[in-house]
Amino acid sequence: MLRRLSLRARLLIGVIVLAAAGLIAADLATYAALKSFLYDRVDSTLNSTHPGVDQALSPGRGPNPRGPGGPGGNLQALSIPGYCIQLRQTNQTILQSVCIPDFGDSEAAPGPKLPATVTVPAKSNTADGDRVHFFTVGAISGGGRYRVRASAETNAPNRILLIAAPLNSVDSTLHRLLLIELLVTAIALLAMTVVGLWVIRIGLKPLDAMGKTAAAIAAGDLSQRVEEDDRTEVGRLGLALNSMLAHIEEAVSALEASESKLRRFVADASHELRTPLAAVRAYAELFTRGAASRPDDLERSMKGISRESERMSVLVDDLLLLAHLDEGRPLTLEPVAFEDVVAEAIETARTLEPDRPLEADLTPSTVLGDHDRLRQVIDNLLGNVRAHTPPDAPLKVTLSHDGQSAVLAVADSGPGMDAETREHVFERFYRADPSRARASGGAGLGLAIVDAVVEAHNGTVEVESAPGSGTTIRVRIPLAP
Repeated sequence: MLRRLSLRARLLIGVIVLAAAGLIAADLATYAALKSFLYDRVDSTLNSTHPGVDQALSPGRGPNPRGPGGPGGNLQALSIPGYCIQLRQTNQTILQSVCIPDFGDSEAAPGPKLPATVTVPAKSNTADGDRVHFFTVGAISGGGRYRVRASAETNAPNRILLIAAPLNSVDSTLHRLLLIELLVTAIALLAMTVVGLWVIRIGLKPLDAMGKTAAAIAAGDLSQRVEEDDRTEVGRLGLALNSMLAHIEEAVSALEASESKLRRFVADASHELRTPLAAVRAYAELFTRGAASRPDDLERSMKGISRESERMSVLVDDLLLLAHLDEGRPLTLEPVAFEDVVAEAIETARTLEPDRPLEADLTPSTVLGDHDRLRQVIDNLLGNVRAHTPPDAPLKVTLSHDGQSAVLAVADSGPGMDAETREHVFERFYRADPSRARASGGAGLGLAIVDAVVEAHNGTVEVESAPGSGTTIRVRIPLAP
């Protein structure tokens, strides 16, 4: 049943049950201790009363009724308010019995309901050798009780003396104590309930906040966080939860960004492939319309189909390379003279653009890499310069060392790039030209391939540029041991 209750209810019930058990145990102990103390005091009073009663009975222990040994004795002369005294033989025959009225009462008390048979232990209980036994009985009528002292004196072994004292004051005191304990216990439990609810509410408030935060996160708001406090267990749970939420938010953001890039990649790849496919289809249609019988049209159609097929082949090869690098397929790394690879690429660039001022400063550098992929990196960098700068714009290529890395820097004096373009320059199919005009460059995979290949070589690539200040791209690749 407790499992169906809320945590707040279970905590409150546990606190109340423990508090009630403690209070009841304290009440019982207090009640028992006071009862024992009051009974001991009544017993002491009965013990102190015994000598006077014994003295009043002494004349009746003579050989005649009013002398020693007789059954008489002046019990009526006793003035012990509320007490009842009875003298019995050992065979339980009652010799004398008297109840003394209390102060202000004209009649004697109803008297105790004494048992028909009273025995006392054989062992002596007092210093003078008397055998004494204490017990409690009810009154003959009404709701009172009596504490009875039964004794067998050594000077009268055939007699049992019963002295009964009323317990009205004792019972009244115990009754008041019981009422006070019940009232105090009830007030204490009520106060504990109120304070417990308040404390539990404060203690569980962070959990309530966590529940609301979790609900908001489930609704899609991953930016929600819970209150942090490393001083409490719940606060430390909040710290762990916030850390987990941060990782989840980063993972979801990365997943969304990856999905967005994938969608854009597929769309751009489809767009790039659609143009040459459309051109091939157009040239094929031209062929079917009679170009085969016209040598000039036939040659133009075949050249166009060959050109567009080569373009698609290059695009597909680039996409396959990026796919392989994304899958983490390792490259074949071996010692490569990086300065020779750079020199080969520069020679090709000078052949393609003989009028462009090109300055080279190459430091011999041996790196662990793939010769063909490193050549592709340099060719793409130089091709990017040809695509985005005027033919007569100066170009400087340097190869130097920076610690344990070889640093290749390609610096042009073109129009430069703004901050937004620099941020996306290594993304696949990204073009600064929104019109995507073919005159402004290729498919938009050149720098993306540069970034992927350099990363596969455990290197880094960075770009420095500003509008009107040219662009410098630096590639860092670890040197061979």
